[in-house]
Amino acid sequence: MKELFAFGQSILENQPFSVLLGTALDQFEPGKATLRLAVQDKLKQQHGFVHGGVVSYLADNALTYAGGSVLGDSVTSEYKINYLRPAIGELLVAQASVISSGKSQAVCQCQVLAVQDGEERMVAFAQGTIRKVV
Repeated sequence: MKELFAFGQSILENQPFSVLLGTALDQFEPGKATLRLAVQDKLKQQHGFVHGGVVSYLADNALTYAGGSVLGDSVTSEYKINYLRPAIGELLVAQASVISSGKSQAVCQCQVLAVQDGEERMVAFAQGTIRKVV
C-alpha cells in the first residue's frame, strides 16, 4: 500500500498544473483516491466561490487516480460533472472510487466537498470512464 501511495505522489508531483494549484494526495489505494486543494483567492470567480473549472479539474484528477489504482497508467476517456452548490470554504476534497472495472477501463464516481469551519458540504458529483494507457 505504501508503494502505491508513493507512486501516486510521484505522479502528482509530475503534473505541472497540479503543482501550480497546490493539489495534495490524501488517499490512494486500490479502488479509491482522495485529493485535497486549499482554496486561494486566485482560484475564485467573480462571485467569490471557487471557479467551476477548478472543481472540475479536481474531480477529473480524482476519478483518474481511482481508475488508475486498479488499471495502472491511465487517462480520462470521458466524465460528467454536476455542480450542486457554490464551492465556498477553505478546502476542497475530492473523494473518488471505482464502481466497476475490467482489463482496460474503469467506471468511477467522485464527490467534491467544500470544507468550511470544519463542516463538509458536497458541491459537485462526477462520474467518468477511465482508460488504461496501452
